[in-house]
Amino acid sequence: MLNFIYWPVSAVMWAWYKLFSFIPGLAPDSAITWILSVVFLVFTLRMVLYWPAAKQIRTTRQMQELQPQIKALQKKYKNDRQRMAMEMQKLQKEHGFNPLLGCLPALAQAPMFIGLFHVLRSFNRTGTSFNQLGLTPEENAQLSNYMFSAEDVREFLSANIFGVPLSSFISQPVSQLEAFAMYSGIPERWQIAAVAIPLMIIAAVATHLNSRASVERQSPEAAAQPQARIMNKLALYVFPLGVLVSGAFLPVAILIYWVANNAWTVGQQHIIFGQIEKEEEAKKQRAQEIRSQRAPKPGAVPQVGKKGRRGPAASGKATAVSEVEGQHEGTETGDDAPTETTATEPAGDGLSVRERREAKLQRQQQQGGGAKKPGSPPVKNKGGGGKGGAKGKKSGGGKSRKKRR
Repeated sequence: MLNFIYWPVSAVMWAWYKLFSFIPGLAPDSAITWILSVVFLVFTLRMVLYWPAAKQIRTTRQMQELQPQIKALQKKYKNDRQRMAMEMQKLQKEHGFNPLLGCLPALAQAPMFIGLFHVLRSFNRTGTSFNQLGLTPEENAQLSNYMFSAEDVREFLSANIFGVPLSSFISQPVSQLEAFAMYSGIPERWQIAAVAIPLMIIAAVATHLNSRASVERQSPEAAAQPQARIMNKLALYVFPLGVLVSGAFLPVAILIYWVANNAWTVGQQHIIFGQIEKEEEAKKQRAQEIRSQRAPKPGAVPQVGKKGRRGPAASGKATAVSEVEGQHEGTETGDDAPTETTATEPAGDGLSVRERREAKLQRQQQQGGGAKKPGSPPVKNKGGGGKGGAKGKKSGGGKSRKKRR
């Protein structure tokens, strides 16, 4: 039923087995040859899954960073689950977060574990349990096992560690142990336990250390979440305990697979977390450089934007514009016309408009003979320039038009 899994797994393992068989000193029936084929089967799959595994770790860290925003959305839309789901998807899309990628490595490793377990059990099909054929030892030695020929099957049954076959396990029935009688002999139960229990302990400890390394890199906010606390407890204690208990029902080769898988995980986490820390450090340095570039230099006056006060250049430009406007209006309405600048805006000679206006009136009065004291209110020019003159001209022009009519 699962031949689409069993055949690829057996093919990869068979390729490594044939490769190591050609190395001098490694015989086809050597336990080291078969152990290396199992270990490199693990490494092959983990190399294929390296990018998804790195993405999983990054996704987990990103999920931890988004926890405050996710919690805020859950609180805001607690009565509207549909809107909450939409906002969560929007948040994930904005940050490039894909929770399915976080499950991909685990989902991909599960079929490999199932396939390897079945292939290793199929080297010895003398049992009568699930997916076993109940063959005699002689019949079993004459059948192939997926990619492995009948000769390869006999070589595997001959491989052993201190007299313990690689496909044997602690709780294996005696009827199945008899299949090894023609090759490495029937092992005792304590012999199998002496080899299997240290591997079980190593696998359980390695699982715990890998989980601890992941938990220690969590942020305090993420670790404080109730679901995160439960998952951390499961990863730290329940999963390693499960490996330790289930080891009594797993073949020795599967325990070797578990140790190799955890060894790869230790190295992979070290590399990926190191890359993430370097990237975060580079981001901090870039942010610090940007802040230092935007900061004003010592002794420099900060420049204010358009919405702030006008700088010296802007005020000078406004002064020049006001002078030009005043000159233009003076040429239209006469020399006595006041400029359109404000009384407080300084002119080009340093005097205010009011002072210039008073000085001009004093000169006119001295020329006319009736000098007045400085500071006296200026006399309006009824027919002169300025706004009054302009109005007078307009009103006078209107009266002359009426008379002509």
